[in-house]
Amino acid sequence: MAIRYGVDAIEKARVAVVAEFPGLERRLLVIFDGRCGFCNWAVRWFLKRDGFDRFRFAPSESPAVAALLRRHGLDAVAPNTLIVVKHAGQANEKVLVRSQGVLEMLGSLPKSWPSLAMALRAFPPVVRDFGYRLAAAVRYRLAGRYASCPVPTAEERGRFLLD
Repeated sequence: MAIRYGVDAIEKARVAVVAEFPGLERRLLVIFDGRCGFCNWAVRWFLKRDGFDRFRFAPSESPAVAALLRRHGLDAVAPNTLIVVKHAGQANEKVLVRSQGVLEMLGSLPKSWPSLAMALRAFPPVVRDFGYRLAAAVRYRLAGRYASCPVPTAEERGRFLLD
């Protein structure tokens, strides 16, 4: 009986994520600070290069994102990092943070970007994350902070999972 309950719980979580994030399918869910100017610039950089339509973006301020983050023991109120979710809503759901998330995104882009991701993987995660944390520490000074999450353009709207 306990095993069946576990399977039911996983299926309910999967259905909840699919309902929370329609249109995600097999794409990576990228959670970002919607009020951070640098984060918004990075999202738009990835949007321009995502020729395979592999990403869906959601601001960390979203209630649906908060539920997903809580499931993984992450701070739903103020995540201070980019978060990439692979296989959202499936039994093998995986959360990637900091440089690990960025490398997953670079590896999903067309052309030479996967080669760059592979080269960067040669550095130990502690070194990569140190660089990531340095950039994160000055992100507001680099590009400012919005009073509210900017509204995506009409062309971008389908790539964002908004409440």
